[in-house]
Order: sequence, then structure tokens, then C-alpha cells
Amino acid sequence: MDLAEIFDELDPDEVVILFRLLYKDQAAEVFSYLSTGRRKAIVSAIHVKLLEHILDDLYFDDKIDFLEEMPANFVKSLIASAPPEERKMINQFLNYPDNSAGSLMTIEYVDLKKHMTVRQALDRIKAVGVDKETIYTCYVLDDTRRLEGIISLRRLVLSDEDQRIGDIMTNDVVLAEATDDQEEVAEMFRKYDLIAIPVVDAETRLIGIITIDDIMDVIDRENTEDFQKMAAMEPSDEAYLEAGVFHLARRRIVWLLVLMVSATFTGGIISRYTALLGAVVALASFIPMLMDSGGNAGSQSSTLIIRGIALGEIGLSDWPKVLWKELRVSLLVGLGLGAVNALRMVVIGQSDPALILTVGITLVCTIVVAKMVGGALPIAAKALGMDPAIMAGPLITTIVDAIALIIFFSIASALVL
Repeated sequence: MDLAEIFDELDPDEVVILFRLLYKDQAAEVFSYLSTGRRKAIVSAIHVKLLEHILDDLYFDDKIDFLEEMPANFVKSLIASAPPEERKMINQFLNYPDNSAGSLMTIEYVDLKKHMTVRQALDRIKAVGVDKETIYTCYVLDDTRRLEGIISLRRLVLSDEDQRIGDIMTNDVVLAEATDDQEEVAEMFRKYDLIAIPVVDAETRLIGIITIDDIMDVIDRENTEDFQKMAAMEPSDEAYLEAGVFHLARRRIVWLLVLMVSATFTGGIISRYTALLGAVVALASFIPMLMDSGGNAGSQSSTLIIRGIALGEIGLSDWPKVLWKELRVSLLVGLGLGAVNALRMVVIGQSDPALILTVGITLVCTIVVAKMVGGALPIAAKALGMDPAIMAGPLITTIVDAIALIIFFSIASALVL
């Protein structure tokens, strides 16, 4: 892993040169940890025989991940040279939908029979376990490969050697189906503190397992995707330093255009009240503060709610609790900010009571609306089947800015003029 990190910091040409110097077994291990860009550089430069050796030494799920990254013609040639049984398995795995449990799983696990004794089970683990991705959890199958239970290596080691597996295995098994979304699988790992989870078909036949190292990669990708959406960017799997300038610009410009056009509403609101601003010029100086406060307040709420939804702490049925809590929080925050701002205005020499009252009431109302909007929109997005991360800072700020201006000018029209 440390060596792979060093490789990722080098130029592609240097990577290829140093990679050729590694022992074959070491090269296979390093290869499994390299980024997509470095893998492509190596594949294009090394001999096909060395590449086949590297792929043979990769765990099956790592091999599938690699093939999914490569061009179609390259994948086709590698599959054609694989043994028939492996070719069938590779084609099956490549056909699972992206982001599904089936696309993550590996077939490298230890299976046992419930009529085996502990001694026989341990002998089997010693015989086949060296090539398996994990041996810490073993899977008990019947003759049709239906999953009957699981048993940990710890339980095997601590049990009497003559006990039958069927008597000591765990029947209540947490499992996933091949078509389950990878985010749902990640939630299972988090909820039940698993190190591996079995994947079954519609008839409960075991077809693979997902290990904790693969699900950690999923969690990293999902978190990165959420951060990108919350920053109003189109998600991308490509590393920042490896992505081209035009690629990055294309991913960013769409949302920026949407937000820029939507800001037209804000400009339209201001233009409707130019007469009011002309009569009371001091009003204009408070617009940035009110808009910033509202946007920041909305972003705080949306960030907490989005994260709560992602962790499973907040469900769709919790929306009344969320809005009630945000209402109380926003009133406390709004009143606090309003009082401090009123004191600030007095200190800097603002003596017009109507203007102080206008700004104070607007600030309280804006904070309340912002936090309610920030709490409600992510839940609404979830209810509509959208990613709640879309309803984050930039979008909520745009909405709250328009609402804050309407509140400000409405109150100012009533109190100041």
C-alpha cells in the first residue's frame, strides 16, 4: 500500500520503469492498489505475459474492478485468453449493474457443510484458505449452494473438534442480494459491524461475498460524491490531479449556470424596490449581511440533515420532528443575532429606531425561513427519489437570498417609509 502511494506520486513514465523492477508477486500486489491512471500507463507499456501473471495473482473482485476500468477491446482480448470457467464468471460479474452488490462481491470465500466436524472444517480452511480473500467468516451451504448459516474462525478454534458445524453455526444471517444498491450494503456493514457480508440470488443461493475493504472504498466514493454535489459540481470518479482542465470545467459549469440564472430573481426583486432604496439609502448597506446570514443558516441546517439522512438517523417520517426542531433552533439563533446586530447598529451611530427594528425583524425572519428551508428540502429530495446532497449550500443560498430580500423590503416598506 505504501509503495503504491509512492507510485501514484511519480510521472507515468517513471511508474512503468520502476514497476518493471518489481518481483512478479510484489508487482501484482502493488498493482491492485494503484490509481486508474497509473494502471492504464502500466498496461500500455508492459508485455501481455507479465500482465496476465499480474491478473492471475489478483483477487477476483480486484480483477473485475480493473477490467471495468479498461477499454472494451482490451477487456475482450483478456477474457478470450482466460480459462472457460473463469471467462464465464468474469462475464457474469461484468453484467451486474454499476453500484450494485453484485458488482462489488468476490467468489473467494470458504464454504462448509453443516454435517462436517470442527476438525474437518479447520482442515478444509487450511487446504483452501490460502487463496481466499477472507477466512474469518465461513459460509455453511447445502448441496444446492443455498446459504444455511455462517460460522466465524474464532468459534471454530474455540469449539470442541468433534462438534458438528450445524450445531454451532449462526442461522440468523445478515445478507444482501446481488441487485441491492451498494449504499444499502454499506449501511448494513455500519449497522451490524460486519467484516464481510454474503450475497445471494433470488433463491438464497450464495453467489459471493463483500468484504470490509471493498465497502470502505464505496463509502469513500459516496462521501466524495456527496461533497461534490453539495458544492454544486457534477460528481466525477477521476482524481483531481489526473483530471483534465476541460473535464473539470465541464463538471462545474452546469450548476454554476443554473445558479447564475436563478440569481436573476434576486436582481429582479431589488429592481422592484429601487424607489425604496433611493428614499432610504441606508437600507442597501444591510442587504449583504442579511443575505449572507440567511445563506449560512440554511447551509448549516441542510448539512446536518443531509448527513443524518446518509447515516440513517433521519427518515422520511421524521420530517415533523425535523421542522419542529429547526423552528425552535432558528428562533433562538435569530433572536440572538438580531439583538447583537441591534447593539452593533447603535454602537456605529445608527439612531433610526424604525431602521434598527426593520433589520432586526428581517434578520429573525430570514434565519427562521432559512433553517426551515434547509431542513425541509433534503427530506423532500429524498421523498422524490433524488440525492439529498443536491439540496445543499449553493442551491439553498440562492433560494434564501430571494426570500430574505422579499421579507426585508416588505418590512421596510411598512416601517421605514
